[in-house]
Amino acid sequence: MRRTSRSIAALREQAQHCRACPLYRNATQVVFGEGRVTARIVLIGEQPGDREDLSGKPFVGPAGKLLDRALEQAGVEREATYVTNAVKHFKFELRGKRRIHKKPNDQEISACTHEWLEQELRLIEPALVVAMGATAARAVFGRTTAIGKNRGHVIKDAALVNEITADVIVTVHPSYLLRVRDEDRHAAFDQFVADLKLARKYAPA
Repeated sequence: MRRTSRSIAALREQAQHCRACPLYRNATQVVFGEGRVTARIVLIGEQPGDREDLSGKPFVGPAGKLLDRALEQAGVEREATYVTNAVKHFKFELRGKRRIHKKPNDQEISACTHEWLEQELRLIEPALVVAMGATAARAVFGRTTAIGKNRGHVIKDAALVNEITADVIVTVHPSYLLRVRDEDRHAAFDQFVADLKLARKYAPA
């Protein structure tokens, strides 16, 4: 039986007080998952960025806009999915006045996965998980997972953290597309869209 939205709401409220790793000390706030609590598709990224940290919402910055565009081209409605991150606090280093993204370490990924991501997946019970980037894949599978070798197809009935089972698509994080050389960006975006098109059969009719 599916849980109610109140269960996700309660989990979101609990997460606001998370002290499972040191990242809470510098972040503005927890950025929890958002979307349809009965979603068949859960999209997982790495962590909030600067815009997300300030707004409290996932994927609202430049990478989020790229994700929205890619989902639209892939024929998947974002409103029909649940979008979250492996790590719920923004990890960064200061360069002058700018806050520059810093990759979370294994301890931070593990802490957040077991405290929050695992519970999100148990409550939503998705048919498909889309792991966007190496950190998301590491959180979902509990181990380092190569993106290049595992993208381009659906991994059926994958064994995820703590005996959770779902189909999985592994792909790049949309922020990767912002770093690709100009001459390669169009092809990289098209490949990302192709990966997301694999999710269409899981979307509501």
